[in-house]
Amino acid sequence: MKKQKPTKTDFHRLETMKGDEIDYSDLPATTQEFWDDSEVMMPAPKKHISLRLDQDVVEFFKRDGQGYQSKINAVLKTYVFSQEKKKAS
Repeated sequence: MKKQKPTKTDFHRLETMKGDEIDYSDLPATTQEFWDDSEVMMPAPKKHISLRLDQDVVEFFKRDGQGYQSKINAVLKTYVFSQEKKKAS
């Protein structure tokens, strides 16, 4: 069974809310001007590889359940970004 992270969100209240009860005031206006400079960014294709990781590392990421491989990728991508930024300066 997957462990749930503790949260302060009142999901029961959210599930019972009607559309007109939701506060959208913090959302940006979606006028044509909002979309004028927008660009659809498609995710880069993934490369399928076989990778050996320490068991404790895999278990750490798997604790949150589905999407653990994407999280590992995000951590590695952040590391790559920080290293490239360091080399550029």
